[in-house]
Amino acid sequence: MKRFIEGENRSQSTLFPERLDDYIAEDNPVRVVDVFIDELDLGHLGFHGVDPQATGRPAYHPSTLLKLYVYGYLNRVQSSRRLERESQRNVEVMWLTGRLMPDFKTIADFRKDNGKAIRAVCREFVVLCRKLNLFSQALVAIDGSKFKAVNNRDKNFTRAKIKRRLEHIEASLDRYFEQLERADREERSVAETNAMPLKSKIATLKEEMQRLKKLEAQVQNAPDKQVSLTDPDARSMKTRGNGIVGYNVQTAVDAEHHLIVTHEVSNTGSDRNQLSTMAKQARDAIGANDLAVVADAGYFKSNEILACHQAGITAFVPKMDTSGKRAKGLFERKDFRYLPEANEYRCPANEVLKWRMTSEEAGLTLHRYWSSSCPTCSLKSQCTTGKERRVTRWEHAALLETMQAGLDRDPEKMRMRRSTVEHPYGTIKAWMGATHFLTKTLSRVSTEMSLHVLAYNLKRLMRIMGTGSLIQAIQA
Repeated sequence: MKRFIEGENRSQSTLFPERLDDYIAEDNPVRVVDVFIDELDLGHLGFHGVDPQATGRPAYHPSTLLKLYVYGYLNRVQSSRRLERESQRNVEVMWLTGRLMPDFKTIADFRKDNGKAIRAVCREFVVLCRKLNLFSQALVAIDGSKFKAVNNRDKNFTRAKIKRRLEHIEASLDRYFEQLERADREERSVAETNAMPLKSKIATLKEEMQRLKKLEAQVQNAPDKQVSLTDPDARSMKTRGNGIVGYNVQTAVDAEHHLIVTHEVSNTGSDRNQLSTMAKQARDAIGANDLAVVADAGYFKSNEILACHQAGITAFVPKMDTSGKRAKGLFERKDFRYLPEANEYRCPANEVLKWRMTSEEAGLTLHRYWSSSCPTCSLKSQCTTGKERRVTRWEHAALLETMQAGLDRDPEKMRMRRSTVEHPYGTIKAWMGATHFLTKTLSRVSTEMSLHVLAYNLKRLMRIMGTGSLIQAIQA
């Protein structure tokens, strides 16, 4: 072993530090976890078992198990079985729990039974950030991301999926029946030999067909026409790839420090109805009177933007142009100029489009404008293929125009949104490894996400302030 660094002989006596505390440096993040949880009123937050039972075997205090979970999620150890092993071999965990070694069932039951309380701990951390005056800008970015559930795509059923599978089975049955007929025309011994596997395959396919027809009835009776067998709350959602069966996680992230101020887990794939709810939660979380929120085009919905405005929240959401008129060589909506004084539109041919009627569609009050000069207009071929070009205007369209003008003046807002809100998702998914939840059902998945958010915020704040300063701030 010459010219190599040599280790000690395993049989040699070694003097380790006398105290467990000597193994843990003063700036170790585990000390932040310990102080933060010790400062919480777990009974007020709703944790079970804060007051011990008078009889029976003594239980673990909730603070011990909560510390174990927070440490685990900070260090990419989310499984209850892995946490059990860490409590038996990890010096940091031994220091944190006082050398207690709960079994995996106890650890898993704690997460299952204290979902609401764990989510309350997330809110308490945001309150701490408010006390430290970390939300001075009152600007948050809102975004959603799809996370894979335990349920895979083959165990999720919709009417379209069942129809495709039934068609595939019917085609396979027709093919096997043809092969069976050909076998019957052969010699008796050969026919029996060839027919046996075919009959077995046909029987299997018929059983599968019966199962799918039962599932078809369940899908028909389901509110959203979906059935997931492994995780009943997981839903099929569109992504940039082939889609996943999972959950849609919504977050509102502080633009200054990239802290998650609020989050929500839903099994609705679309973000379109989430804007006002997330914005109001973010406003309440940071305690701001005036709040500005930025979101991408997937959140654009007139009623949601109006709801934000009525709540005193300024929303910035770009509108995606999906008309396709420019590609057809026709004038777009923006080529028509609105005249608010006269409540009219001016078209590219300098004709006036007058208000003609008002209608209600999808809960929106819409005004319609058109001109009687359209049939004889020289630009009609560039404007419409119909009798006249009609322009529709929502009664609160001025709000959308003001919002778009703000985005035009400050295009950096959308770049800020991307750099702000996508950073936490990238970090959390990297911690999750396979980027999927370990638990099932919406309530348990929400609890699991809360632990991820709490761990992310803790690590982020330690990065901003340093462990020593953060410990002092928590204890102040």
